[in-house]
Amino acid sequence: MDGLDRKILAELQNDGRLTVTELAERVGLSVSPCHRRLRALEQSGAIRAYRAHLDATVLGLTFEALVFVTMSRADRGTVAEFEAAVAAIPQVQQAQRLFGEPDYLLRIITRDLTAFQKLYDEQLATLPGVQVLRSTMVMKTIVENQPLQV
Repeated sequence: MDGLDRKILAELQNDGRLTVTELAERVGLSVSPCHRRLRALEQSGAIRAYRAHLDATVLGLTFEALVFVTMSRADRGTVAEFEAAVAAIPQVQQAQRLFGEPDYLLRIITRDLTAFQKLYDEQLATLPGVQVLRSTMVMKTIVENQPLQV
């Protein structure tokens, strides 16, 4: 990956809807070489997907919580089962496995507190291998979806 590839990635992080012509213009390439580089970046996995960044509040999803999960068992099977179950819950916006305690951090967005409580009681508390769940409500998001430094 060279400087031109990094320019392409930076431009696409700022505006994923750029046409190849617009992108080529912004990075100082003609269309064909820009298109070849773009395809190579997609094929290499540097660009995983294109999508719209939605505003949860505008969509009526106004409750955000962070849930810290401590596992009772950390064997391979339990971990795989837990991670698959977490990935299947649409309200889980992000899930990270951590070093030390707790074992996982889940970022969850729901309509409201009542919806979160129902999700917590019916799905999160029943996840495989869970020993302890601790949650905290997000007061305000300061930084979200920051572009990667390329």
